[in-house]
Amino acid sequence: MTTAAFIKLYFATLVVFLAIDMVWLGVAAKGFYQRYLGELLRPDVRWGAAILFYLIFVGGILLFAVLPALERASFRHAVLLGGLFGMIAYATYDLTNLATLKGFPPVVAVVDMVWGFVLTAVVAGAGYRIAGWIA
Repeated sequence: MTTAAFIKLYFATLVVFLAIDMVWLGVAAKGFYQRYLGELLRPDVRWGAAILFYLIFVGGILLFAVLPALERASFRHAVLLGGLFGMIAYATYDLTNLATLKGFPPVVAVVDMVWGFVLTAVVAGAGYRIAGWIA
């Protein structure tokens, strides 16, 4: 894959990730997080940190799921590796919160880890397909 193709793949995958996660955070699970994390939530988002997370995480999806799957020519590999990468990353956050924060709800950890798996599996699968269109 050329550098130009990788850059196109990166930004296309980033758009897919952002679109899906914004629907999740802004619509589907907004009430859930408000209910369980209300007092812990900031009134204003720290966009610098959020943007940095998205930029790094999409790079991880490509590095640990999409590129290995492209080498094997396997969509299923992209989805499985993506899901596992997402679950591990989200588990790192949520299980650390369960271990260190007073009152962090276990239900949030479970929902987040499932969401991390599903979101990242879907995005890795999309990235795999996008790579096929770009190449």
